Amino acid sequence: MSKFFKITASIFITTFIGCSSPPSAIYQEEKPAIKETSKAYHYLKQLVSPSEGIGAREAGSAKEKETARFIARKFSEFGYNITIDDFSFEEKGEVLHSKNIIANLGDQNRPTIIIAAHYDSTAAASGSMGATDNGAGVAAMLAIAQAITHQASGKYNIRFIAFGAEEVGLKGSNHYVRSLIKQEKIANIVAMVNFDTIAGGDKVYVHSAHSTPYEGCNTSNYNSDTTVREALLKASAKTLGEQNKYIIHPDYNEYPEGETGSWSDHASFSCAGIPIAYVESTNFSLDGKNGRDGYSQTSTESLWTCYDKENKASCDRKIEKKWGEIWHTKYDSLADLNDLFPGRVEKQIDDNVKVLIELLTHSEMYFPKK
Repeated sequence: MSKFFKITASIFITTFIGCSSPPSAIYQEEKPAIKETSKAYHYLKQLVSPSEGIGAREAGSAKEKETARFIARKFSEFGYNITIDDFSFEEKGEVLHSKNIIANLGDQNRPTIIIAAHYDSTAAASGSMGATDNGAGVAAMLAIAQAITHQASGKYNIRFIAFGAEEVGLKGSNHYVRSLIKQEKIANIVAMVNFDTIAGGDKVYVHSAHSTPYEGCNTSNYNSDTTVREALLKASAKTLGEQNKYIIHPDYNEYPEGETGSWSDHASFSCAGIPIAYVESTNFSLDGKNGRDGYSQTSTESLWTCYDKENKASCDRKIEKKWGEIWHTKYDSLADLNDLFPGRVEKQIDDNVKVLIELLTHSEMYFPKK
């Protein structure tokens, strides 16, 4: 999850099928008996564990490239048509390289539903392994892709995208959307679902884009439609039950009910006129460093210098150091998350997988006919 939003990516695309080099040996053998509901968690460990998998994956780094190869290999194993979308970006005066991994299931001329998650991480120097931000989103996306290979609705093309370089200004999604515009393929995209930080926080929310256009957007194209959010709400209610379905946050000063900011890849799409829904685990009821913006993910007292339960805020804003934050901190590792919240990450990931399987295998039930 990035706190930046700029449409600055260069416009060029290099496409080829498959991977440029083989993945690390650690990924060559799969455990033979993984339960369907545990596959996402299995992939999460391969992505974020520094001992069992890749670990931190900073944008433009060798580890980010290794992650891209791993994701592409998985999509290929599942039987998807793979496209590797290379792009360059400048960071601190240095030109770096990354790529988007794109996998299609179905006829690409049909209306397309995009499920996306960024695979880079940030704050490695602070100890972050990018487990919630955003290994969880990628792991769930892979499990969903694997599950629906023979089940997806024939009326839609399903497109999974793993975006690179999100943490340095949404570089991958900006580049991809600019390419869609250049190729005049925007109109074919009927929905974009963004998985970013979907597990680890106190509650799992679904948002639509903010009703006020994001900074830098062409306001004539901007789309804040709530239809994709409502589709996910219905699918979550059917799959998880009314008591456990996705949550819509209440109305706050800067964020009207159910709306979110521009700090993740959904912003690139809403700015281009595509309806979006954004799934994240956080806690909007907390009065964090910048108010109730969802950036404080947990009320767990050990993640606050001093937590005021009654007001859901810091006891003293002047001395607060932690603010209940997980992503971009040392707490964003699978080991720490499991110590803090035993069983939470695996359950939240699995719940998200179930919801999207329902949505994508019964798309006609959830998306309005045109």
